[in-house]
Amino acid sequence: MDKLKLEILTPNGIVFSGEVISVTLPGKEGEFGVLAHHASLTTLLEAGVIDIEKEDKKTESVLINWGLVQVDETKVVVLVEGAVAIRGENESDIAKALDDAKALIDSIKDNNPAIATVSAKLESAAKSLM
Repeated sequence: MDKLKLEILTPNGIVFSGEVISVTLPGKEGEFGVLAHHASLTTLLEAGVIDIEKEDKKTESVLINWGLVQVDETKVVVLVEGAVAIRGENESDIAKALDDAKALIDSIKDNNPAIATVSAKLESAAKSLM
């Protein structure tokens, strides 16, 4: 299966960088998926969850507040103001990630429809990690 390079960047540094099978992004016009050889585009992202299908078929989720994405046939670069990766090796790592995610959600409360979607995906991601 073809892969593409994914980078998720914030002003504080890299949140994710690696080869992936697919990525689903919360676009301003709605959620959309990207596979290798996708048509080139640049678009705005709204508050939501980026779902990443990694090479080992495991899924990782990254909560974002807002930003933009640039897609080409081999690479996806996501630039966001704030992001929290929902992952961890143990329960304390997962608990810290969830606390960070809740703080990020609190910072974007003015976007109520997105909050409901983000909260539901966050709960789902947390349950799959435990």
